[in-house]
Amino acid sequence: MIDTAMASRAGRASVFDLFRATVRRSPEKIAIKSQEGAITYGTLEKRVLSLASAFTSRGLKVGDRIALLSENRVEYAEIQLAAAATGLIVACQNWRLTVSELRHCISLVDPALVIHSARFTTMLSEVAFDAPALEIETDFASIQSQHSGLFELPEIDPEAGLIILYTSGTTGLPKGALVSHRAEIARMSVYRMDLGATPNDDFIAWAPMFHMGSTDQVLATLMMGATVHIVDGYDARAIVNIMATHTLGWLLLMPGSIEPVIEILRREKTIVKGIRAIGAMIDLVPRNVAADLSRLTGTGYLNSFGSTETGLPPGSARLMFPDELIKGPLSKRLSALVDAIFVDADGREVPDGTPGEMAVRGPTIFSGYWNAPEANAKDFRGGRFHMGDMFVRNPDGTFDFVDRVKFMIKSGGENIYPAEIERVILADPRVRDVAVVRKADPKWGEIPVAFVARTSEQLDAAGVEAICRVELAGYKRPKEVYFLDFDAFPRSTTGKILRHELEAQLREGPSSTERRIISLTARPR
Repeated sequence: MIDTAMASRAGRASVFDLFRATVRRSPEKIAIKSQEGAITYGTLEKRVLSLASAFTSRGLKVGDRIALLSENRVEYAEIQLAAAATGLIVACQNWRLTVSELRHCISLVDPALVIHSARFTTMLSEVAFDAPALEIETDFASIQSQHSGLFELPEIDPEAGLIILYTSGTTGLPKGALVSHRAEIARMSVYRMDLGATPNDDFIAWAPMFHMGSTDQVLATLMMGATVHIVDGYDARAIVNIMATHTLGWLLLMPGSIEPVIEILRREKTIVKGIRAIGAMIDLVPRNVAADLSRLTGTGYLNSFGSTETGLPPGSARLMFPDELIKGPLSKRLSALVDAIFVDADGREVPDGTPGEMAVRGPTIFSGYWNAPEANAKDFRGGRFHMGDMFVRNPDGTFDFVDRVKFMIKSGGENIYPAEIERVILADPRVRDVAVVRKADPKWGEIPVAFVARTSEQLDAAGVEAICRVELAGYKRPKEVYFLDFDAFPRSTTGKILRHELEAQLREGPSSTERRIISLTARPR
């Protein structure tokens, strides 16, 4: 006989447990670097425990939420680690939201404490909430001095929530995705398994830490024992400086952030010290731009597909190099620790070659949306998380991204997937970015419309049509083309184009004299 209850306790570990194991191994190693200086693992642990003690003394208990509104800074990571030590949940607030959206996100989680930086004091003053508030600049110094951190920590169930990250809210108000200790540990494991990250591979946290692209990797890096470089927002100069002086695991670069880095690397002939993987989701980036980035850094471009709800999985196990970035298929490979199938609207698995929604399970999956039982019942049906993304599986086990289910255009009874059109247009070097959206049409129901950012004004509407004619059936080709400046595209915090805003512009009609509009309504189907 085996005492399984005793054994199961030994099999548990929290994010803080693994961070603390790193402290024991390498207390003098640098844990975090920022503009303010460097902090060792030993010092970071002391600061975290002092903060954890302060939370406990304020009456916060396991499961309570802290709403955190701050730019990227050392204290952001300290708050998350202190929550990991005490069983609290950090709801990471998106400071790019409107006041009404922020009010919704804070009230959704009913926080026991609100922590903010001075930068957002005025913004927060417009949000009504009942919880006490702490300002990092004025309150944290006294907290660190008043609390020694010498107290007994609670035992944390790995299934307990640690982080709430908000979805982008492209339809309706943002939802709060609860990510557990188990999920963060599994995401770290995939980072190491698929990308080969080691305790010598640092991470640059320049993307907002309210986004999984930073928070997941910050926690993973601190559990592994490497160094986190915290940058207060996108700074191409700072990023390239770190690339030249430190080996890195995954360097996340998104649409809009790649070109300035390429420009510096090319102009200054920078020698990159070493990177495991660079970039994100090739489907959103012109092929020639991704190839230039790969060539200049000497590393593979990460053909990723993940989400707030899943982390890097389910499709982030393939690196692509210049030749295949220019000419090869963009098929994705299944990440470690994930089981994925592709299903139709009734939940039946579809055969190879047929578009189906990806439904996944595995330890990186989040624990559900906070206070959203209807959404959870729908998205977790059948014991899997249904991602809302359509793929086609290939006979070799790879899979190709088709599009978000909600972006599909129904035109004359045919299904049109905008991403397919976008990939064709993006392949032309005269195109910097593109988004294809739906527009109501009295004859066909809906028609595809393209918004294009071009690198050369020699590309006109007829040129876009010529690009599409080679590879797309007539009904798939955009019936209108709107030329926009690259910076005029509305974007989320992850760099993704906000299609619903473009569709709203179509409904309202042209509102900017700076936009050149060319209609192609006479295209044959």
